[in-house]
Amino acid sequence: MIHNFDFRIFYEDTDLAGIVYYANYFKFIERGRSSLIRDAGIDQLLLKDLGCIFVVKKINAEYHASAKLDDKLKVETKLVKLSGAKIEFNQCVYNENLLLFSSHVTIAHVTLSGRPVRLPNDIIQKLKQFAA
Repeated sequence: MIHNFDFRIFYEDTDLAGIVYYANYFKFIERGRSSLIRDAGIDQLLLKDLGCIFVVKKINAEYHASAKLDDKLKVETKLVKLSGAKIEFNQCVYNENLLLFSSHVTIAHVTLSGRPVRLPNDIIQKLKQFAA
């Protein structure tokens, strides 16, 4: 299943040339992942209160084309692997059908002190609806 997150490019997202600043794509895909997790019924604030959080462990990214001011973009997020304390996603940013950015992101479930901890069964079950 593909999870979609739609948004528009604002002036603050662009550089002097009016093109989306490269680092902002990481913010866009973070919003896409956070939206998927929220839509799965997982409350990240509650997780934190219980002593665990999600952190990015690894990311591979490639830029394919540029977005500009006022473009309407979409982040597509696919959960590709769910195991132990890790979740892997493929995420792409599109302007209509034009691929702008692609990435493979691994997040880890850790304690507040940073120690990896297995994903609880209820979280696994909630995320499985988004597994490819």
